[in-house]
Amino acid sequence: MTASPVSLSQGRQPPLVAVRRVSKQFANGTLAVRDVDLDLAAGEFVSLLGPSGCGKSTLLRMVAGLGEPSAGSIDWPTAPHDASGRPSRDLGFVFQDPTLMPWATALGNVTMPLVLKHVNKGEANARAAEMLALVGLRGFEKAYPRELSGGMKMRVSIARALVTHPRILLMDEPFAALDEITRHKLNDDLLRLWEDQKFTAVFVTHSVFESVYLSQRIVVMAARSGRVMADLTVDAPYPRDDLFRTSAEYAHLCRVASETLKKAIAQ
Repeated sequence: MTASPVSLSQGRQPPLVAVRRVSKQFANGTLAVRDVDLDLAAGEFVSLLGPSGCGKSTLLRMVAGLGEPSAGSIDWPTAPHDASGRPSRDLGFVFQDPTLMPWATALGNVTMPLVLKHVNKGEANARAAEMLALVGLRGFEKAYPRELSGGMKMRVSIARALVTHPRILLMDEPFAALDEITRHKLNDDLLRLWEDQKFTAVFVTHSVFESVYLSQRIVVMAARSGRVMADLTVDAPYPRDDLFRTSAEYAHLCRVASETLKKAIAQ
């Protein structure tokens, strides 16, 4: 694992998302994010790693357009812009909770983004069924959220986020409440989807082990106020599996990431 500059766009294609000197201060005076610079390249897997309260989720929500920076800018250099000059944020968002509509089936929940885009019912149902199959839920199309386990609900949430084939998938600690076995399986499935679908993934977590297993880059953040302290490159090939999880290489990478996080928190 090596440390890299936070901005990686020099000499390369323009980034998918360019975060420049972004800060966020809430009305109560809390400075949640301070002077963050970050480039997100097309097709990469990046984890935002840090303790609770370091601004990871706040930064993710600003990238999604669910909140505005108090200072700085978040640009989408290669995205088309509308008549008012705003970029088209082609993204999917997976929250900490599945946030499913309880009155709708799994298929109905996944078709929702397509309905909002006025896709005809037949095509929407076909695309939603295909995505449910990709996340391992073939045969559960007619199941309601109350009939699904926590892991299955999160699979529905991921399918809903990906059904429009977004360029970037933003995930806010989606597996934190799940048991370890389910979490490992969903990590494996997420990597499979990422490699197949070629989207950019930004994954918020406070788990060193999860960040190392999933990522090409780990952006380490510290709290009070939330800021980027290190940008680590994970020099391990894909695909990754249980052999990688039990390898000396994985243990070494986790140790480096953990030590970096401790130093960031201490500053």
